[in-house]
Amino acid sequence: MDTKGRLIAGSHNRNEFVLINADEISRVTSVKELSGQSCQICGDEIEITVDGEPFVACNECAFPVCRPCYEYERREGNQACPQCKTRYKRIKGSPRVEGDEEEDDIDDLENELQIASNDPNHIAEAMLAARLNVGRGSHANGSVYAPSEMDASSVAGEIPLLTYGQEDVGISADKHALIVPPLRGKRVHPMPFSDSMSFQPRPMDPKKDLAVYGYGSITWKDRMEEWRKKQNERLQVVKHQGENGGGINDGDELDDPELPKMDEGRQPLSRKLPIPSSKISPYRLIILLRIVIVCLFFHYRILHPVNDAYPLWLTSIICEIWFAVSWILDQFPKWHPIVRETYLDRLSLRYEKEGKPSELASIDIFVSTVDPMKEPPLITANTVLSILSVDYPVDKVACYVSDDGAAMLTFEALSETSEFARKWVPFCKKYSIEPRAPEWYFAQKVDYLRDKIDATFVRERRAMKREYEEFKVRINGLVATAQKVPEDGWTMQDGTPWPGNNVRDHPGMIQVFLGQNGVRDIEGNELPRLVYVSREKRPGFDHHKKAGAMNALVRVSAIISNAPYILNVDCDHYINNSKALREAMCFMMDPTSGKKICYVQFPQRFDGIDRHDRYSNRNVVFFDINMKGLDGIQGPIYVGTGCVFRRQALYGYDAPKKKKPPGKTCNCWPKWCCLCCGSRKKNKKGKSKDQKKLKSRETSKQIHALENIEEGIEGIDNEKSSLMPQIKFEKKFGQSPVFIAATLAEEGGVPKGASSASLLKEAIHVISCGYEDKTEWGKEVGWIYGSVTEDILTGFKMHCHGWRSVYCIPKRPAFKGSAPINLSDRLHQVLRWALGSVEILLSRHCPIWYGYGCGLKWLERFSYINSVVYPLTSIPLLAYCTLPAVCLLTGKFIVPEISNYASILFMGLFLSIAATSILEMQWGHVGIHDWWRNEQFWVIGGVSSHLFALLQGLLKVLGGVNTNFTVTSKGADDGEFSELYLFKWTSLLIPPMTLLILNVIGVIVGVSDAINNGYETWGPLFGRLFFAIWVIVHLYPFLKGMMGKQNGVPTIIVVWSILLASIFSLLWVRINPFVSKGGIVLEVCGLNCD
Repeated sequence: MDTKGRLIAGSHNRNEFVLINADEISRVTSVKELSGQSCQICGDEIEITVDGEPFVACNECAFPVCRPCYEYERREGNQACPQCKTRYKRIKGSPRVEGDEEEDDIDDLENELQIASNDPNHIAEAMLAARLNVGRGSHANGSVYAPSEMDASSVAGEIPLLTYGQEDVGISADKHALIVPPLRGKRVHPMPFSDSMSFQPRPMDPKKDLAVYGYGSITWKDRMEEWRKKQNERLQVVKHQGENGGGINDGDELDDPELPKMDEGRQPLSRKLPIPSSKISPYRLIILLRIVIVCLFFHYRILHPVNDAYPLWLTSIICEIWFAVSWILDQFPKWHPIVRETYLDRLSLRYEKEGKPSELASIDIFVSTVDPMKEPPLITANTVLSILSVDYPVDKVACYVSDDGAAMLTFEALSETSEFARKWVPFCKKYSIEPRAPEWYFAQKVDYLRDKIDATFVRERRAMKREYEEFKVRINGLVATAQKVPEDGWTMQDGTPWPGNNVRDHPGMIQVFLGQNGVRDIEGNELPRLVYVSREKRPGFDHHKKAGAMNALVRVSAIISNAPYILNVDCDHYINNSKALREAMCFMMDPTSGKKICYVQFPQRFDGIDRHDRYSNRNVVFFDINMKGLDGIQGPIYVGTGCVFRRQALYGYDAPKKKKPPGKTCNCWPKWCCLCCGSRKKNKKGKSKDQKKLKSRETSKQIHALENIEEGIEGIDNEKSSLMPQIKFEKKFGQSPVFIAATLAEEGGVPKGASSASLLKEAIHVISCGYEDKTEWGKEVGWIYGSVTEDILTGFKMHCHGWRSVYCIPKRPAFKGSAPINLSDRLHQVLRWALGSVEILLSRHCPIWYGYGCGLKWLERFSYINSVVYPLTSIPLLAYCTLPAVCLLTGKFIVPEISNYASILFMGLFLSIAATSILEMQWGHVGIHDWWRNEQFWVIGGVSSHLFALLQGLLKVLGGVNTNFTVTSKGADDGEFSELYLFKWTSLLIPPMTLLILNVIGVIVGVSDAINNGYETWGPLFGRLFFAIWVIVHLYPFLKGMMGKQNGVPTIIVVWSILLASIFSLLWVRINPFVSKGGIVLEVCGLNCD
């Protein structure tokens, strides 16, 4: 997309479209400058033929190449189109070259309408190129010119044509030509450019075999069978090369260096590694044994109530039952954990042949940011630099940065980043450094002498570090300047006001920084595409926060690059492993299992966390235990970042379905069922017909879909049925025919010859604020709306469509990010996650009742149910943590006198819990320290963030009271771990503080009472003390943070906590329900008066 280095801003609804920061003059420029067509090799304008049409070198994809480059490619090059790799045919006026004799002297101009390729992607590309009017015609004032029609007689006599529903009987079936229909009549949605396709339109008759139209012909089948036979013969040679002295046929075949590569390249790109049976079998046995013990435990607890403390006993029973249900929902999805292994060398052998262009799939990478003051531009710049320098073909990578705050600071920082990338990217690839985010790379300590580093590298590294320090100074200077906003708003370098001065009311903006205008790195190599996007925002529209921004990126990337795969990362998650994209492609591009994978999720790893991980920021138990368990069922849940998606899955399509097993007569009953006996004859009779339909459907799926779109775009008003397919697409994807056509290209890609003007206008259109109205965006397509945790909801919908996901854990972490080490920020982060779960729980997408009868497996459903009901645990957890203090203050207990049988049950329960945890840590490779920190923060977050999330969720869903969240801070300013001990005022800190004080007071009172009453009271006291100390130990990180060396606790927290604890204690003493109300209680005097 050639934008001449300008910022594109516009609004589709307001019919505004301008270019800012022109190179020639400092003024707003018309878009008509972008409507020309130039050669994609040399940049010269393409000449006009004697017929008044632009010169077309390739009849397959219409890749724009001028005549001199075309003739040079035929004479000196590989004689093939750079885009579709089809061999160039001779055009009139061009000299013959070697190989033209094979064309039987038939002039290519007379056969330029015959599409010999059977690949539907080529046909889709040709049709889409026709829709975009590749450099043909002109437009003015938004007028739309009707295409000129052409009589059949005007076409050369040798070219056979099919009319509407009529076939010339004098023409054999193998000479029928597929004619691309032009745009006729009134458009449903006019586009500001004309069309000059002059081919006679005609529909395809669905009753005829596709071989009549050139698809699925016998010749194609014979060629495929011949190719497979040759491949098998060559592989047999490799298989038996060790026999007969190391070879046969004098070793001629075995000397081929491609043979071992071909054999290795055909192997699977990944494999499952089940957990060894020595670890998993005892684990499953302990789980079953624990279930039995829990049942016996509840049988004893229910049949042995505590009569003198019945309310305490009943409360404890209800809490324990809920804990057991939560444990079952959490435990069973971990029944079949697996790990996976990838083979990057096989991926290269299969898709990267030496001397040929890479066949790896393209990837669009999304980076989302909102507030540059809370998400520092330097962190975002490091993330972008790590993406641009990733180990992947540069023409296959496109980075889109979504600025949902429309901040000029982010725009300017990205401009500086694109300049620095011209130096940083070649340095990374030259020396294969890791990681490729400069901030974290230069933070590593390098011992030049011990590692024996080359002197040249040392010099260049020092020079690059100086360049990066200067880059940081420029970025920090921009941040300092942005602290004070001018009264008239920001102004760009050419004097144009910044379009995003009003954050809530601004047009959509697009700027292509890299990947166009011939911008290369300092060594002359190409760079990946870097695009700045800020979607349009207007008052009165619901923009759906991050989910809406991601959906806008999905649409604009489909117009610009349309890669078949999408990676989304947060602005603070840089690529730590430069081969991360290849790791994901080992699953996505695997020919055997890749078709059913909707996304590949990587674990989240973090930098900048204190050594003890006081508040469990790493979340190791979830990422290394729970997610491995889900990978053995239907795949891990989507966690919001570090995830590679299949674009087709984001569009809401169902996963490819398996073929029916041969032994079944129908989908619902086994073959021995009497109800199906009557259908056997019917199935036999319709077998051949069904196979023919299936074959036709598979072959022409995209063709018919594109033809339906064309019919709708043409706007045949007198036939409502012809409009229905287009209307259905518009209701699902919106009113952009270019985007709809892009959704049908499963392999991705956009027409290379499409004019920049048309693509840019469509890109501005699809990010307009009203584009999603009355469509399925956010409901069935893209990121799903309705929750602040759109990630869980989006992954859940994909699994309901029958897709499966994959969990990839490379040896070197793929991504690393920053986490809030401050307790208040950490609790607010957990509050946001829990509130999203409550919103899903109270919505129609709740996994308890949504998605039955689809492709979601039961254990996967258990996991999703657990992920949305866990905030409910806050109520029983808060009550259970209060019980120890109550028992110590009243002298009562929730358990009666323990018998030998009860002692065995309690010991068995604790031992089974410990054994389950130890075995999980063993097969999940999790340390006991990480496991214990996770248990502690489960209590801290449960009695604070989860409780507030439950209350806010009920107010939001039932009462309509909305809550706003601020973005979590992404970095510290005053040194390492400077904010670890910092407490910020938040009401989330009051519940754990109150619980802590209550239990400490309870322990003091209980011990004092035992001292006063003698040794006989120490026995019953131990159970109550153990219970209270269990709560205090779990709240210990909170207590340690309160006693930190920096910035003591805010006074208001201490005052409120002591006040509430005192009031609760006094009220309990005043209205103690366990004191008899019948009269004075007489006790035996303990003194011997005699």
